[in-house]
Amino acid sequence: MIITDEAMLEEVMTRPDPALVADLARVPGDILVLGAAGKMGPTLCRMAKRADPARRVIAVARWSEPELRARMESWGIECVTADLMHDLASLPDAPNVVFMAARKFGSTGNEALTWAMNVLLPARVAARYAASRIVFFSTGNVLPMLPVNGPAPDEDTAPAPIGDYAASCLGRERAFQHSGARTFGIRLNYAIDLRYGVLHDVATKVWNGVPVPLAMGHANVIWQGDANAWTLRALARADTTCPILNVTGPETVSISWLAQQFARRMGRDVTFAGEEAPNALLSNAARAFATFGYPTVPLAHMIDWVSAWVAQGGRALGKPTKFEVRDGRF
Repeated sequence: MIITDEAMLEEVMTRPDPALVADLARVPGDILVLGAAGKMGPTLCRMAKRADPARRVIAVARWSEPELRARMESWGIECVTADLMHDLASLPDAPNVVFMAARKFGSTGNEALTWAMNVLLPARVAARYAASRIVFFSTGNVLPMLPVNGPAPDEDTAPAPIGDYAASCLGRERAFQHSGARTFGIRLNYAIDLRYGVLHDVATKVWNGVPVPLAMGHANVIWQGDANAWTLRALARADTTCPILNVTGPETVSISWLAQQFARRMGRDVTFAGEEAPNALLSNAARAFATFGYPTVPLAHMIDWVSAWVAQGGRALGKPTKFEVRDGRF
């Protein structure tokens, strides 16, 4: 199968499986998604609605793209306009909350806003929805870079964030842990959509004849549909101990190998810039696999899909991951 357009992409990405339907049945009531207009929010909301069409799914965002809001409303999702830093009190109550709001790019040079969005706002959300189940997103950036020929960090590895973005994301985790609310953290890296992501970044460089940077020579990735499904399933596992899981795929992916795979599929030459460092930002997601099962979309399928998407001129979101950044400055 090759995904040929955005309608097909979003249909494939939002198909609920029986495990998701079963887990959502354990957490009745509305699902409120805060910061729903980002890269993952629209498909997460649609997946939740498809898994339980009778359930109210409420998406909260500033909605700078009216077309996106209209599309989500056509899926049966209720869209609410709000600035989360100021409008929390006016938002509807809900027994199930997915917190997706965050600040990453632009953090360098406006660190105060980054800390407010990534730490102060989560503390306020935990207080506002103290009686709810809350699943929140964190990032693998809170973990240390370790040698690529050794074990990747798991949830027992002491965090060692580099830079304000990563440190503030660890602060987000601590804010929810301290709250006493029923919470669950998703420590994600990196979600793959055909319109953005590590695979899209590398494939686009190969297609355009741009050297692929090798400084961060390895990465972990997971299909966005799997990441969204696991996030929604985590609602049934939220508790006052605030479990936090690394969420990514099982492979440690070589960036140079990945570029060569794209070059072969696209009929392009590939060049590289720099040299691989002996360490990288990686995650061991074995506990997530034990909790949710293995991802349903394998890496080889993602490579095929992204290759075809980029070669046919499929739309890009224009949001590079900057996975190659090693100094924590975003």
